Amino acid sequence: MSDIPNPLAAFDIFNSRFEGKPRKSKKHKTEAIKKLFSKKIAKKLFWKKFALRARAEFTAIEPIQTDKALTKPKRPAFQITWASNPNEIKEAQRLRFKVFADEIGANLPANAEGLDVDEFDAYCDHLLIRDQETLKVVGTYRVLPPHKALEIGRLYSDSEFDLSRLNHLRPKMVELGRSCVHADYRSGAVIMALWSGLAQYMQKHDYEIMLGCASIPMADGGHFAASLYNSLSNEQMAPVENHAFPRLPLATRKPQRWLRC
Repeated sequence: MSDIPNPLAAFDIFNSRFEGKPRKSKKHKTEAIKKLFSKKIAKKLFWKKFALRARAEFTAIEPIQTDKALTKPKRPAFQITWASNPNEIKEAQRLRFKVFADEIGANLPANAEGLDVDEFDAYCDHLLIRDQETLKVVGTYRVLPPHKALEIGRLYSDSEFDLSRLNHLRPKMVELGRSCVHADYRSGAVIMALWSGLAQYMQKHDYEIMLGCASIPMADGGHFAASLYNSLSNEQMAPVENHAFPRLPLATRKPQRWLRC
């Protein structure tokens, strides 16, 4: 049987590599695996500790103080109120005189206190916009409600226009007038506050219609006023049944068109 070749002889080359070398026991392999895992755990703990420390140091950093000159100026906060006593009404009248007489040059009756006063003021509600930092009145509107219009017997607009076609609307109609904004506050914010106050007023009292006169400069003989009127299209006009007619009309270039300014 010695002549029969050993079928496993070809694998002796692999066995020869380990000859004379003791093989590792299972115990040694387990210790090596434990050592490898302990290194990985230590590495993870190191990075975790590093991350926590870095986070703590980052949160401890004080925010950089920016130059006040580079920060945006704070917008003034406005207070929407209604005049509740004569002194507050005078604040509105003083602003009106400053804007209409001193600034625009309107011919108003002389007043020792520098106030714009007329007979309608006592019947109107006066909307005030205050700068909350200075408490100064910087915007105003006056509103004539329908029951007060009945007391005085007419609207201010009745003296300028024939409003007979609007009589059926009067029970739900208020008249707006004397709106103005201080020259230092004409950025749009005060106008928005005024409109917000008017909207709340209309909703609170269940009114539906707003009406009022708008002033147009006439120093050029009425050319600007006529041009403005001619620029209005039919789509921008009120329905014919709600038209008003000026008591002192201004002729325009369009035939049968009149404008009161």
